[in-house]
Order: sequence, then structure tokens, then C-alpha cells
Amino acid sequence: MARRDSIMTKPKDSRGAFRRLLRYLGAFRLPILLVALLCAVSNILALLGPSLAGSAINEAAAGAGKVNFDRVTYFAVRMLAVYAGSSVLTILIHMIMVNVSKRVARRMRQDVFDKLMRLPVGFFDRNPAGDIISRASYDVDVISTCMSTDVVSILTSTITVIGALIMMVRISPVLSLVALVTVPASITYTAHMRKRTQPRFVKRSKAYGAMNGFVEEMLSGQKTILAYAHEDQVDARYGGINQNAADAYYDAEYLGVTIGPTMSFINNICLSLIALLGSVLYMNGAIGLGNISSFVLYSRKFSGPINEVANIINELFSALAAAERVFGLLDQPEELTDAPDAVELREVRGDVALEAVSFGYEPGKTVIHDLSLRADAGRLIAIVGPTGAGKTTIINLLMRFYDVDAGRVTVDGHDIRALTRRSLRGAYAMVLQDTWVFRGTIFENIAYGKENATLDEVVAAAKAARIHPFIMRLPEGYETVISEDGGNISKGQKQLLTIARAMLYNSPMLILDEATSNVDTSTEREIQRAMRELMRGRTCFVIAHRLSTIRNADRILVVNQGDVVEQGTHEELMRRQGFYYRLYRAQFE
Repeated sequence: MARRDSIMTKPKDSRGAFRRLLRYLGAFRLPILLVALLCAVSNILALLGPSLAGSAINEAAAGAGKVNFDRVTYFAVRMLAVYAGSSVLTILIHMIMVNVSKRVARRMRQDVFDKLMRLPVGFFDRNPAGDIISRASYDVDVISTCMSTDVVSILTSTITVIGALIMMVRISPVLSLVALVTVPASITYTAHMRKRTQPRFVKRSKAYGAMNGFVEEMLSGQKTILAYAHEDQVDARYGGINQNAADAYYDAEYLGVTIGPTMSFINNICLSLIALLGSVLYMNGAIGLGNISSFVLYSRKFSGPINEVANIINELFSALAAAERVFGLLDQPEELTDAPDAVELREVRGDVALEAVSFGYEPGKTVIHDLSLRADAGRLIAIVGPTGAGKTTIINLLMRFYDVDAGRVTVDGHDIRALTRRSLRGAYAMVLQDTWVFRGTIFENIAYGKENATLDEVVAAAKAARIHPFIMRLPEGYETVISEDGGNISKGQKQLLTIARAMLYNSPMLILDEATSNVDTSTEREIQRAMRELMRGRTCFVIAHRLSTIRNADRILVVNQGDVVEQGTHEELMRRQGFYYRLYRAQFE
């Protein structure tokens, strides 16, 4: 099989990822516009607070011992009302954005899953399952969290900064110039930190993907780990991977946490300059005490959002890094589309031929060399050979999981590249050594390949596969629910279920890849007899390591290093005393 190398392709740039995120948000224009409107109203209300506070102070300061408490109370009540209204609107804004982010995340996950269904087999051969799962779950969650909180913060901060600046200029243009001095410093510092932190967040996401991949692999092989008493070694390996993930997290976060305090320091310098210059202006009668108070509050509103954005900037960078990884998956080349003039494979006889086929999973590394073979309709063809000889690769080419590099594969005389993939693959049923069952009833698992299958048809297939007696011993029979990955039944029983599934599918051609490796010899003989009867008149390809199971094959193809070195019946090959003879004798001696 193809090697599993570095993950996918180089991700897109951050700006491209940001633009694509905006396109996802574009599907929810009305809620976003409503949020923008509510943000504007909420911030306008909040911006009225400092002005009302300044008016109250001016009323108190102008009393000269006789404070008009009615006026002070009037401004205080209005200030309380505008702040309360702003808070209510802010809660509503966050509720809307949480709903939007949930829907965006759902759509993004659906896009990822739809993409996975369209990717070629080679993609899954090259990329660890854990990293793929990490992109579809962890990375999408990071993006969703950012949209539900950080987007609102940025939108609110933008409105607040603009509104606060307008109010500051109205109060004192001179003091406003002091406040604006710190803006270039803030922008320059933030841009500098983005360049430093963004690669670290990408590295963190990759480290988490590698960790998830390792955990997924180890959990699937837990019994083997226990059988070989390898727990300590696996734990030590995980410790190293976990440490790498922790280091990547620290490298990304330690720079991020310095942004907020540094921005606060810059803005505190601004506040100090405002206090100093404001005192001078007040002493010279150029500004009133209430206006100074309002200006200070507005300056806090002006600098506060900048601080807030600085504090969440690392979260934004993390979300962009996650988006790059998700879009990197979505940009993967899909399985080649059918040719424009591709035809449906109909009324299949089952004549299959490989003509001078050459193939390699990687450029320059050919594993099948100028291979030619023919399987006549209705014949049982066995493919045998040592490990790595190319047996499974032949099956991959027959199913068109991969396209040949040279030569051609034909079914009933049609080059399979001129056929639709759906019709070609629908002509085969497959039973693999790595059995797959899903969480659902036994009935649903057997009927997986046939829509509207009846109970009688499922029972007939189960009887043919010799698993009906076992099913009837279960408390709920065919309605018994199989746990995830068939954890509550044995491997042999799972294999019998997949054989029953293939029997019910009743396709013109059948592929068996070590399909009876998990059943006992007696059951295997019964299955062989049942399948022989079932496949009468149909083409069957059998990959087998136990040569005793394919003695009755109509033709045996002996493959070695990508070439068919011998072919014939069992008796013919034994009489030749060639490569097959040595394989057979090696197994039984």
C-alpha cells in the first residue's frame, strides 16, 4: 500500500483563510446585519454614559455648596438606563452569534465530511486518521469558538473605538491628539506579534493532530499492546508526543499572553499623558472638570477595545491556523471525475482482463510490471504469492481505487476508465480481511448494500454464510444492536456478517481478500461450499495466503514482485514444481 507520509498539502495563507471564513459567514447575512445593528445601538448607548457622567459632575461642581441633586439624579438615572440597555443588547448579540457559529460549524463539518467522501483511497493511505479527525472536530471547534465570541468583540470594539474617538474630539481636539499618539505604536506592535505567533499556532494544530493520530492508532491496537506487555513502551512514546504537543502549546501561548499586558502598558502611558495635559488645560480654564472626567472615560473606552483585541489576538491567530488546516483538507484533489463520455456498466457478464498493466503508488516506484491476466466470466480466480507481491494492488486496480500508469483494465471488453466508477464498483461485492461493521442492528449490517432488503432475504444470506444459528441465539435475533466497530461480537462473527452482506448484495463479481482468515477450518469449508454455489456463473477473485483454501479454483495466478510468474490449476502448478509448488510445500512442511 502507499506510504503514509507528511500530512496533506501546504496550507493557504492567513488572509485567504480569513476571506473564506467570511464566505461562510456570508450565508448568514441577515443575522450578521442584525448583530451589527444591535452592536451599533448598544455601543451608542454605552458611549452616552461618560457624557452623562460628565454632565452630573458639572452639575455638582457648579453648585458651589448648593448642589442641585435633582439634576444630578436625573443624569445618574439616565446613565444607569443607557448602561442597562447596552447590557441587554450585548446579551442578545452573543445569543445570536452563538447560534450563527453553531450553524457555521455544522456546515463546515458537513463540508469536511462530504469532502472526505469524495477523496480517493490514496488520500487515506497517506494521512493518519487521527489528524483527519482532528481537523474535522478540534480545528472546527476552535473556529466556532472564535466566531461566537471574538467576532462580536472585534465588531463591538471597532464601533466603540470610532464612537469614543468622535466624542473625544468633540470634547477636546488637543487631548485627542495625545490619545492618537499611541495608536501607531499599538498597530505596529500587534502586526509584529502576528508574524511571530501565527507559525506557532500552525505548529500547535499539527502537534495536536499527531497526538490524536497516535491515540487513535493505539486504542485500535489495545489488545495487541496488552498481549505483548508493551504498555510501558507505548506510554513512554505517548509521553514524548504529549510533551511535543505541550511544548507547541506553550510556544504559541507564551507570546500571546504578553500582548495584552504590553498593550495595557502602552495605553496607560497614553492615560498618563492625558491626565498631565488635562491638568494643564484645566488650570488655564481651557476645559471643565466634568469634560476632563468624560474625556478620561472616553479614553478608556478608546483604549479598552484595543486592549481587548490585543488579549484575544492569540485566539484569532489560533482560529486562522485552524482554518488553514481545515481549508487545506477541503482543497485536496478529489477522486478524478468520470470521463465526459463515460458509460454505465450494464448486463455484466464478468469477463475481466489486465493488459500490460504497470502501476506504482509513487512516481518512480513501480510495484506492478507489465502485468497481463484474464479472468473469464463465472470463474473462480485465486491470486496467491508472498507478502508484498502485489496481490492487494491488483484488487485496487480492478476496483479503480487507483488508475493504472500504463496498459489497461477491462470488464466485458470495456476499458474501466471509460465506465462510471459507481457502475463499475457496483458490479463487485467485497469481503476484506479487515472486517467493517457499524453501530446498528444485525439486520441493518447485513442489508447494508441492498436497499429495501426483506427479512427473508437477509435470513437467507445469513444461512448461506453459516451465521444464522448464532444470530438466533442472541436475545433479540436480527434486531440485536452491534456496538461500535462490533465490539460485542467476535472477529470471526464479524467476518461472517460481512460475508452474508456480500451474499445478499448478489453482484456479478466478487472479491475476497483473505475473507475467511478469522473463522475455524470447519466453518471455512462450509462457507467455501456455500460461496461456490452462490458464485456459480459469476466471476470471483480470491486473495489467499492459506493455499489449501483455493485448491478448487478454476485458475490460480501466482504473483511475485508485481508479475504473474505462473498460472494454472492447483494440479497443473504442483506438477510443474515451480514457485507455487515451493509455496505450497513450505506451508505444509
